[in-house]
Amino acid sequence: MTEQMYRVALASRPTGAPEADNFSYESAAIPTPGEGEVLVRVHYMSLDPYMRGRMDDAKSYAAPVALGGTMEGGGVGEVIASNSPHFAPGDFAFGMFGWATHAVQPANMMRKIDPNQMPITTALGVLGMPGFTGWYGLTELGRPKAGETLVVAAATGPVGSMVGQVARLAGLRTVGIAGGADKCKLATDTFGFDACLDHRAYPDAKALRADLKQACPDGVDIYFENVGGKVLEAVMPLMNPHGRIPICGMISWYNAGGLGAGASDPGLSAPGLWRAILVNFLSVNGFIISNHFDRYPEFLGQIAPKIASGEIRYVEDIAEGLENAPQAFMSMLGGGNMGKQIVKVL
Repeated sequence: MTEQMYRVALASRPTGAPEADNFSYESAAIPTPGEGEVLVRVHYMSLDPYMRGRMDDAKSYAAPVALGGTMEGGGVGEVIASNSPHFAPGDFAFGMFGWATHAVQPANMMRKIDPNQMPITTALGVLGMPGFTGWYGLTELGRPKAGETLVVAAATGPVGSMVGQVARLAGLRTVGIAGGADKCKLATDTFGFDACLDHRAYPDAKALRADLKQACPDGVDIYFENVGGKVLEAVMPLMNPHGRIPICGMISWYNAGGLGAGASDPGLSAPGLWRAILVNFLSVNGFIISNHFDRYPEFLGQIAPKIASGEIRYVEDIAEGLENAPQAFMSMLGGGNMGKQIVKVL
């Protein structure tokens, strides 16, 4: 074990899209675990859109990262020292280790992983928070029924691809929206979507809506919302009566600050949205998946066997080196990733 660890800290708060000088790459002494704590050498870490919100000093469902603090994020790695009976050196675990090579966490805040069952990276994506978000939001709030039509944006990401595949297995028509022809091909050829539209190919929501209407001839029963912006504007007039809209994110607005609270979109009006919800009797449910981890064992029991059998597939985009995490993160926010964005730390 080396005497030094490395981390990526928040050097300054971004205005708009994050830039390289908002991050700093630093060395520090490896921490020592206290009573009930575990020291982990991180092998892989996750990059997720919610992290952009943590960079803002704004009121939200979780506290922002402090200036000079380690960027927040989940990771998987090997236990190298333990003061807990629940973990031994050599065990593998998931925890909120941050953008760092090493981290100390309380044992009760970590989850043991069996590397012989699944690749450990799956704990960051398809079997981790993103996959769980897609499964919970669709099954609990989307309430899918065979024969209905689902639309989901960011269709090839770890949330959207889970939503689409679970919906397809439940007998729904699945229509994805993604950024670029390659992603649309991935959505149909790998994840089994019935159709996928490239939102970058349309100048505005009206043009996107025209083709989306063709892809959804019976209207839209479920719109899984994780993007906002032009896609939301395109979908809303196509929603069927009694449609459902689970909301887990709005990445197109995050760079406006305040986890999207600072966005001003001239294409969307509150009266227009509110009227659509009213006259179509829509169910619109926002949710934060951390409030529902009591359902995680159920998710794991349902989905892990389907991954093992190939019924549910996943794609990972792995960047090399902790020092490259900021660039990979900035690229991801602009749609530059293909599948779940992960950083290989070790």
